[in-house]
Amino acid sequence: MIFENLAEKLQGTLKKLRGKGKLNENDVKDALKEVKLALLEADVNYKVVKKFVNDIEERAVGHEIMESLTPGQQVVKLVNEKLSELMGETRSEINFALSPPTIIMLVGLQGSGKTTSAGKLARLLKHKGKQPLLAAGDIYRPAAIKQLQILGERLEIPVFSMGDQQNPVDIARAAVSSAQSQGNDVVILDTAGRLHIDEKMMDELSAIKKNVKPHEILLVVDSMTGQDAVNVAEKFDQTLGIDGLVLTKLDGDARGGAALSAKAVTGKPIKFIGTGEKLKDLEPFYPDRMASRILGMGDVLSLIEKAEESFDAKKAREMEEKLRKNEFTLEDFLEQMNQIRNMGPLDQVLGMIPGLGGAKQLKNMQVDEKQLDRVEAIINSMTIKERNNPEIINGSRRKRISQGSGTKIQEVNRLLKQFKQTKKMMKQLNNAQGKPGKLNIPFFG
Repeated sequence: MIFENLAEKLQGTLKKLRGKGKLNENDVKDALKEVKLALLEADVNYKVVKKFVNDIEERAVGHEIMESLTPGQQVVKLVNEKLSELMGETRSEINFALSPPTIIMLVGLQGSGKTTSAGKLARLLKHKGKQPLLAAGDIYRPAAIKQLQILGERLEIPVFSMGDQQNPVDIARAAVSSAQSQGNDVVILDTAGRLHIDEKMMDELSAIKKNVKPHEILLVVDSMTGQDAVNVAEKFDQTLGIDGLVLTKLDGDARGGAALSAKAVTGKPIKFIGTGEKLKDLEPFYPDRMASRILGMGDVLSLIEKAEESFDAKKAREMEEKLRKNEFTLEDFLEQMNQIRNMGPLDQVLGMIPGLGGAKQLKNMQVDEKQLDRVEAIINSMTIKERNNPEIINGSRRKRISQGSGTKIQEVNRLLKQFKQTKKMMKQLNNAQGKPGKLNIPFFG
């Protein structure tokens, strides 16, 4: 879960406040000490933490909060608002040019994930109806150009390259000219990084900026570097004047303090976050939604958006009809399970559901993605006839399926039993309705 450690500690602290009918000033101060400690342990910048806690304390011990009917809930609401404000308050969009192409320049240190982020961003924009062009401007890192070309092939997005013997400024200018002639309305420039900030790198990036005048300069930052991420952001902003941040590997750092500090320290918004290794794992950043997730309140809007992107509306209607007629098969189950998995890591998806967003609840649920891999292997080891008619699966067939999927016979038996029970439940639901009505089941799992 993103921000796992921070979420667990903040939720635990605020839960104590919620449970109190009345609060006194000491209650609030004690709770805010725990909030302060949780933020510092999450690697949030000390100055940011100090201001955050002082602002909340100033309002929380005022007449408005202490005399309200639910002071505990009021303080939780206040923490939620301040957390959202700390990360930017509202979604910050890409500034698209009135006259295409829009030029987006990605900058950052080597290893921050620039090239992969370029591909992910191109995919995201393509899904929104844009026609992006990826430009290979990193001529120093071995295989950087090849990596971008492979990403372009997988995404079916064109990649502009002039090899590694040309000047990066010339490459950037030529890429923009190519986009204008080929009808691409967005150019994403992948630039070179270094292991550390140095004058030569900054001079090169400044020259690219001067020559192609990008509409957006996005700094790609590895969130796992903690406080260094904030220092890097400050230096890049001072030299180039960045327009926003892309935080990568946010799923790999249970602390996540960089996300909470970067906006406050630089004043520049977090525009996108990397939540996984797959090309679809780049999300627009919504500070208010993230604050809600951190505090265990869910994130219904993001959940709906993910579902809309992952689920085919026509197939959903067909699935509903099959469920109504009790014609749901293991083939259908596999298809729907894969659609759910396309929404992202299950712990992140569950964290968006109000009531299930608590860090402790998710820990106790122990979402095991490998279990889903085993279920998929079992169904893939069946013949089409067996998937459509699981009742024909006898002992010898179960043994063959078990061997083919590399699982135990007990796991095959468990899946078949659960599927049978689900079909029985669906039949009972339909019978209880009397006549076919609207059966609103978003997914089966």
